Amino acid sequence: MKFTDLDLKPGILAGLRDIGYVDLTPVQEKTFPHILAGTDIIARAETGSGKTAACAVPLVQMVDTSLKAVQSLVLVPTRELALQYVAEISDIAKRTDIAPSAVYGGFSIQIQIAKLNHGVDILVATPGRLIDLLRNTSLSLANVRTFVLDEADEMLKMGFITDVEFIICCLIHEHQTLLFSATMPKEIGELARKYLRNPLTISLNKKQKAPQSLEHRFLKISSKNRFESLLNFMNEARPKQAIIFCNSRHNAERLHDHIKKKFSSTEIIHGGLDQSRRTSLFNRFRRMEIKVMVATDLASRGLDFTHATHVINYDFPMDTDAYTHRTGRTARMGRKGVALTLFTKADIRSLKAVIDTNHIQPVWLNAEPDLKHISHRRKSRKRPSRNFRPRRKK
Repeated sequence: MKFTDLDLKPGILAGLRDIGYVDLTPVQEKTFPHILAGTDIIARAETGSGKTAACAVPLVQMVDTSLKAVQSLVLVPTRELALQYVAEISDIAKRTDIAPSAVYGGFSIQIQIAKLNHGVDILVATPGRLIDLLRNTSLSLANVRTFVLDEADEMLKMGFITDVEFIICCLIHEHQTLLFSATMPKEIGELARKYLRNPLTISLNKKQKAPQSLEHRFLKISSKNRFESLLNFMNEARPKQAIIFCNSRHNAERLHDHIKKKFSSTEIIHGGLDQSRRTSLFNRFRRMEIKVMVATDLASRGLDFTHATHVINYDFPMDTDAYTHRTGRTARMGRKGVALTLFTKADIRSLKAVIDTNHIQPVWLNAEPDLKHISHRRKSRKRPSRNFRPRRKK
């Protein structure tokens, strides 16, 4: 189905045309009519499936421009996601009079208050900053018709569920709730049962968490030749744009110090950088001004890097969800991409869990390990992060 087949406002169709959106993704086709009908929804879909636009287009369509108030509220776990979400809505709504805005920590609350006072139709927020505004300003949610809870499982992991429940309790009037989550832990299921009204559950590609256009490559290494193996792959594959994931800030910094000597246009991003620096790096990466980004899992959730062709797990992911979200930074919206994961003998059990849980077809770049007799009782296995180089034997 094409966007032109929908009964959308002319300004929205013009905005979609400007950003090159032609065909609806499966999650968009499944959710659009139900969102427009006011149905509560629980949606679980593969990363990179177009979930943001699946919400953004109907939200823009449903805005009543004669009502000068916040009509849709989108709650996200991080500042980066808030900025990305509001950018998507802004692009879709740029040919209309609809005003979206984002509020999040690490930025002047006075500027955000001034924007809200000027008039906002669609508000994207992180939990902490939204609660600050609700408690200390005249911000009203009385006219919110649609509440979107995005990345609900990440909210749980980050300890935001209590804040989420507080915000939901502020929406005392009848409204529509849309819950999006890549995974569905029991706490999120309980939240949905408590606050959603007869929700429609939509699960797309349940047996294929990673994008179907993504090729999963695996390379067995020894701890001693980890960096050498990475260089050999980079020199052979010559990725157009790559994100290289490490399990810790320390590992990322050490890798960046080494790899920037080998490749130009290389940067690093982690939670220790201030917000303005992180935002600048994300924007430069999207504009293709950065070719190689060394990153921690800060960059693994929800963020849309359109041009990234390769994701490399330099450190083996800490759990199966981390693998899913890391590799989801490429092959988005049907584009092709490559995920390379370096693994050692110590990672075999976790490797089998990743392959079985994500239902992927592995491509082995060297000897294929024997996984038939390996069992994994737990979905994930927490391990201390590796150092960049192995310790020398005394």
